[in-house]
Amino acid sequence: MKSHAWWQSPYVAHAARVAAAATVIIMAVYVLVCAGFDIVDRHRLVAQIDIQLDQRLDEMIRNPSSAGALASYENAREADDAPVFAWSVGRSGSSRILTPGAPALSASAWSPAHQSAAARLGGRDFQLEARRVGGTWIVAGQSLAETAHAAADVVALELIAGPVLLLAVFFGTMLIGVKAAGPVELSRRRQLEFTADASHELRTPLSVIEAEVSLGLSGRRSVEDYRDTLGRVSRETLRLRLIVEDLLWLSRFDAEPPPPGDEPVDLSAIAMACADRFDGIAQQRGISLSVLTQGQGQPWINAPPEWVDRLTAVLVDNACRYAGDGGVVVLTVSAQGNRVSLAVEDDGPGIAAEERAALFDRFHRATDEGNGAGLGLAIGDAVVRATGGEWHVGAAALGGARMEVRWHRSPGAPELGELTEQLYPAADSDPAQDLLLPLDSQHSPHAT
Repeated sequence: MKSHAWWQSPYVAHAARVAAAATVIIMAVYVLVCAGFDIVDRHRLVAQIDIQLDQRLDEMIRNPSSAGALASYENAREADDAPVFAWSVGRSGSSRILTPGAPALSASAWSPAHQSAAARLGGRDFQLEARRVGGTWIVAGQSLAETAHAAADVVALELIAGPVLLLAVFFGTMLIGVKAAGPVELSRRRQLEFTADASHELRTPLSVIEAEVSLGLSGRRSVEDYRDTLGRVSRETLRLRLIVEDLLWLSRFDAEPPPPGDEPVDLSAIAMACADRFDGIAQQRGISLSVLTQGQGQPWINAPPEWVDRLTAVLVDNACRYAGDGGVVVLTVSAQGNRVSLAVEDDGPGIAAEERAALFDRFHRATDEGNGAGLGLAIGDAVVRATGGEWHVGAAALGGARMEVRWHRSPGAPELGELTEQLYPAADSDPAQDLLLPLDSQHSPHAT
């Protein structure tokens, strides 16, 4: 298989495209915001100059002799340090400098029609304000050099911060996209693998059914031969139905898992009921099946009883399968402090350490024994996660595998009759007959 670098993955390329689009949008917004800020900031600075010019004109009108004095103002004597200069303009339009060091005020730079205006004097930009006193205009002006310098500093800062911001947006958005797309990509791959495995598992019984039917139709056969053929078809049909039911249960659970019930459930009662259902199969195969209770108090948990019953059946089914004929299977229900646990042990070959990581994967089977589909522990894991339980998988004292689930203990429990009604609401039916078929047929899909 050809390997690709991580940046060549489709979801990384998609994240890069999304990040680029987001960066372009942020860049456009940034440019608009900066342009608006620069306009507002320059308007604010010019408005401050207008205020200073108005104050200077008021003082000159009150005290005309102050027009030529710079020492009374907090200004340097250089034009770039924004001193306030004054001119007088007569009726003829000729101007006279009132403040030493002021540039000449030309008739084209200012006219009575524009009492407040920006003009260029002596190679510099000035903001001008004028007041009429009698037949003479008094014009006050201040250099805009400081305003231009401040605006240039802001623009320079924006030009420096802009690329840094855009790079941060691009790589930040891309990182978020990759992180968000990672689980989606993993889910997509697992879905593809699941679909392939499901197709394989469904194809096997369908192929057997097709072969048996074709053989039965190929020629005249005895009644016993037809009976054997129909028996094999029936078993494969049952296996196919169980696989489909398990797949349907898992798909519904994945789409919208129902909330666990709040009613307390007696774990030991469920374990005993499950052991009773498997007792016939255990005796048929010579398996010693027993239930032990440990600890003090009732082992109550908050969970739907049918969920816990199905989980227990999965664990007992696997234990009976791998214990083999003449084996030993022990169910242990423990209550210690605020924890309750259900453990199922067998004396089979156990579970290799390298197999435990994939133990709860769908369609995963530790061995090729039996005809199970490998969905049982996947269903059990879904139940454990939905009910807030924890798995503990290890070696059993009997020599085989030990599958243990631990929950928080519930503070209360229903009456025994209520629990029986929850598990088996139909009083006129036999639970064992409803739930059990031979080990190689009904429970085979639950083997790992």
